[in-house]
Amino acid sequence: MHIAILTFDGYNELDSLIALGILNRVREPGWRVSIAGPTPRLRSMNGVTIDAMIDLDEACTADAVIVGSGTKTREVVENPAITSTLSRLDPTRQLLAAQCSGALVLAKLGHLTDIPACTDLTTKPWVIAAGVEILNQPFFARGNLATAGGCLASTYLATWTIARLHTLEAAKEAIHYVAPVGEKDEYVTRALTNVTPYLAMDQLGVL
Repeated sequence: MHIAILTFDGYNELDSLIALGILNRVREPGWRVSIAGPTPRLRSMNGVTIDAMIDLDEACTADAVIVGSGTKTREVVENPAITSTLSRLDPTRQLLAAQCSGALVLAKLGHLTDIPACTDLTTKPWVIAAGVEILNQPFFARGNLATAGGCLASTYLATWTIARLHTLEAAKEAIHYVAPVGEKDEYVTRALTNVTPYLAMDQLGVL
């Protein structure tokens, strides 16, 4: 399984890198998580520079794609080269998820038509202007599409992605690993409370 985290200049470190860290807690042959970008090097909103691991073309072939957020998302959706490449994203064959302003990218690509979404408070009016209903909650999913609002809600996107592509038990173990000592059960419970309503019975281990 290959998961791509779309990351652009001005990216929010919490959105891209927390998800990256949690997703990489899965130790399964063939499990791969990549930072994907339109350029080889990406600079965050706070000046942290990282190298992209794959380009956007390869990202479009991944089993799951998480669209990260950042300060330049409105520029991203106005870039014809980027949007042309991302038009290949297809929720009928892959999981598509968006963190905060990443919801604007999915909205502009037409993937949130008639589907409510979660996003951060800054991005909210832009996504509403794109014709999407915004929910006052941290996470929502329908079918192969998911959105999360608020930087630390990236833990819910990671939980959902692992549960969908692997197992719910693996998702619980990943969250338990990264949660603060003395609060691990609380963090796992919170993640499951937000994510499990959007999982099918087979993903919950219910036959």
